[in-house]
Amino acid sequence: MGQNIKLKGKLKSYIMLPLRLTILFAALTAWIWYLNWRAGLLCAVFVAVYFIMMWFFYQRSRRAILNEMIDFATHYGNVQRKLLDDFEVPYAILDQNARLMWMNRQFGEVAGKQKSRHPSITAIFPQITKDRLCKEDRLSIKITKDERIFRASVSKVFFSDVLDSTTGLESSDPDQYLTVIYLFDETLLNQYLKEKLDMQMVPALVYIDNYEEVLDSVEEVKQSLLIALVDRKVNKYFAARGGLVKKTENDKYFVVFPHKALDEMAESGFSLLEDVKSLKVGNEMSVTLSMGIGSVSDDYARNYGFSRMAIDLALGRGGDQAVVKTKEKTYYFGGNSRQVDKTTRVKARVKALALREIMISRDKFFVMGHHIADIDSFGAAIGIFCAARQLGKKAQIVLETVNTTLRPFKECFSPENGYPDDMFISCEEALEEVNSQTALIVVDTNRPSYTECPELLGRARTIVVFDHHRHGEDVIKNTDLSYIEPYASSACEMIAEVLQYFDEDIKLSSTEADAIYAGILVDTNNFVSKTGVRTFEAAAYLRRCGAETTRVRKMMRNDMNAYKARAEAIRHTEVYRGAYAISICPAENIESPTVACAQAANELLNIIGIKASFVLTEYNGRIYISARSIDEINVQQIMERLGGGGHLNSAGAQLTGCTLLEARQTIENTLDEILKGGIK
Repeated sequence: MGQNIKLKGKLKSYIMLPLRLTILFAALTAWIWYLNWRAGLLCAVFVAVYFIMMWFFYQRSRRAILNEMIDFATHYGNVQRKLLDDFEVPYAILDQNARLMWMNRQFGEVAGKQKSRHPSITAIFPQITKDRLCKEDRLSIKITKDERIFRASVSKVFFSDVLDSTTGLESSDPDQYLTVIYLFDETLLNQYLKEKLDMQMVPALVYIDNYEEVLDSVEEVKQSLLIALVDRKVNKYFAARGGLVKKTENDKYFVVFPHKALDEMAESGFSLLEDVKSLKVGNEMSVTLSMGIGSVSDDYARNYGFSRMAIDLALGRGGDQAVVKTKEKTYYFGGNSRQVDKTTRVKARVKALALREIMISRDKFFVMGHHIADIDSFGAAIGIFCAARQLGKKAQIVLETVNTTLRPFKECFSPENGYPDDMFISCEEALEEVNSQTALIVVDTNRPSYTECPELLGRARTIVVFDHHRHGEDVIKNTDLSYIEPYASSACEMIAEVLQYFDEDIKLSSTEADAIYAGILVDTNNFVSKTGVRTFEAAAYLRRCGAETTRVRKMMRNDMNAYKARAEAIRHTEVYRGAYAISICPAENIESPTVACAQAANELLNIIGIKASFVLTEYNGRIYISARSIDEINVQQIMERLGGGGHLNSAGAQLTGCTLLEARQTIENTLDEILKGGIK
């Protein structure tokens, strides 16, 4: 070590100064020699003696000076070590192997007694690993020890930098380093921050979903009693958690409560949603609530805005649920009740008039549904085409893939039957023709990634959405008109209602009525699921327009290969946990395996004891899942966990990057998680 340490910098200059003065004396001697050689000779002897004496002094005192410096540094280091040992901040030095070389008293109290003399820092704090220390020169790590929270500030100190900074010593090995670590106790800081967060007031909106329908189902003298009981439930629920409730309308409440109550309510799954359903004063229909909560920042106005977004999301998903928007993500609770079938058509009339105004102000329209179009999206697109034709506007349907089920209906809209040659266009053609005066109408989906041509959404300035699926986090934004009703059986049902208010003189041909009627027929599984009064009224309207059930049934028949594939899927079905039918539908020699997959899922519900069915098939590099249930299981929640969505008893999802067996295992794992949490 001593051989590698040399004098340098100012210290070396100070010691070498007497020797360097010899040069000045030599120059002076030469000048004197020039004037008088005798005096110059005397000066030369003096300079020689001076140089010899200084050189001897330098050689003899250099080691002594170095020893004095080391002795001073030792005493200084002892003082510094004493100061560091009494330093209130825990401090330690690690070697290159992340082992403790030295630590002060405070660090020792935090680390505790260690069996090893030089323990590894990882043995004390598992969060600090050797790999992390080697990769970065400086880092800050949050660690916990004995219920205390520390922020560890770690940095490397290279020998070369330390020795250079003294300007007295230098190292011949610049790659050697030590690691120093400071621990800052942030336990109280985190406690105060948590207390601040707990006391932060969170705004929420609470709506009664079926206010008018519930009142209509109870005697008039008991209506005020029922509403009073609902008010009491809401006030009692939030008052017990330090909240305040203000009733803004007959069916709306504004609530403010401390943030600490949010975790408690989330853990209980917002039990208020189930509590209000137990209220019975002669009402045939249970009361359901929707809650929207925004907890994103310290800005109350911003949180209120997010609570409005959350309540819109809850209502768009069918109600009877709580939606919480936080910084990280959006959480959903509840949503297990069947959507309320509203008898009023006021909303449909308003949306129809709004659609008419948009169509009048635009010259051209593109209509598209979801990827791999089915009868429902196709029929809804045909309805929009008829509305545009009534106003003398041009509408084109963006359609890429035509499966076997859809082909018979599409062939009916040929130029031979009086329809334009360019009624159906591809995505590429639509992207080339879109302009500022083109409106885009999306039907049967509200997710941008599920649409036939997602690029169109970014180019169209006017976007209209008609859909009957529940809202998800990924929704089409910047819409000029959005009509999403989860209670509706199908998009075709919604379009059939809109057409009745769009124009009194609108006429549908029997072919067009057949296409829209077929969409309702498929999505309701021949009117046995998701049907309400308005479903049959829409079907009756289409029947009056010329829809023929026998003709539709003939066009919807499958070929022999698809029928065999469906039978094969049913034959190889396995029942998981005694109530969940899971099967794989073969895709070989089938043009539309996704259709056979959905049909097989519907068929499996006819088996006694089956609560839900899940059928998988592989098509175009993706795994498609069709999930169905009757009334006991909410398959929509299950599919949402897989990135999909749908309805309470009819949902689906698409998976990539996995095999059919892996996808099947994913479904089983998801079922286990949901059943463990008690969600039905």
